Amino acid sequence: MTGSNSMSSGYCSLDEESDDFTFFTAKTSFFRQSKAKQVAKSVTREEEEEEDNATNLTEEEIKAKIEDYNSKVTENGMKLGSDGTYTGFIKVHLKLRRPVTVISDDKLPGLCSSPDSSDNRTSFYLPSDAVKQLHISSTTTVREVIQGLLKKFMVQDNPCKFALYRLTRRHSQAFLEKLPLPDCPLYLRLLAGPDQENLTFELRENETGEVEWHAFSVPELQNFLIILEKEENERVRQVEQRYAAYKEKLQQALCKVKGKPG
Repeated sequence: MTGSNSMSSGYCSLDEESDDFTFFTAKTSFFRQSKAKQVAKSVTREEEEEEDNATNLTEEEIKAKIEDYNSKVTENGMKLGSDGTYTGFIKVHLKLRRPVTVISDDKLPGLCSSPDSSDNRTSFYLPSDAVKQLHISSTTTVREVIQGLLKKFMVQDNPCKFALYRLTRRHSQAFLEKLPLPDCPLYLRLLAGPDQENLTFELRENETGEVEWHAFSVPELQNFLIILEKEENERVRQVEQRYAAYKEKLQQALCKVKGKPG
């Protein structure tokens, strides 16, 4: 990924082998809390202390960790450079619950178009639970990873709307933490090892408390209303179905009672 004035010199490229990406509309509300977020907890002080110690790794220790990492994978290992930096792959899970705005392109399949695309933009949902693989360096920051993903899918939304999270598991508990923009994800991947159960990266909305509606465009807001109306109609349909089934059972029970003597 080429840098700009606001970005560091870190390298980041999206793996072209994973370009069989498809798009479709979301089936769940963007207001609904994800299951992962309900069970996730803040990172413990013990984890913070371990990371503080890990930041003092020497070049020899980093080399040893890379060799250990590569011994556990059959492909997509890490490569150490002559300048002490290294490159490797990370996987980012897309956990976006709201639509994104992109430049309209007929080549992109399955777009959920917004009611107003006069400015050559459209809103659609990225696939839920989709995964994108990135090739980055040890100096690539969280900010660059977010910008690289948005650029890949031609997303026009402000990068500040998004955040990169890490999901870790310890003692049968899940810990979800938003990563600071200057952090380097590949370094975290190296420390955790290649096992995705130990560390998973997730791209999510940058939750700051209440939803900042003024940050969304008119087409996006109109899309929200359409989605809410569809969900409301679906909910009404489900209630009516349950009521009809219950009514039928009551009528059958009454018929049996009336048919009995006495």
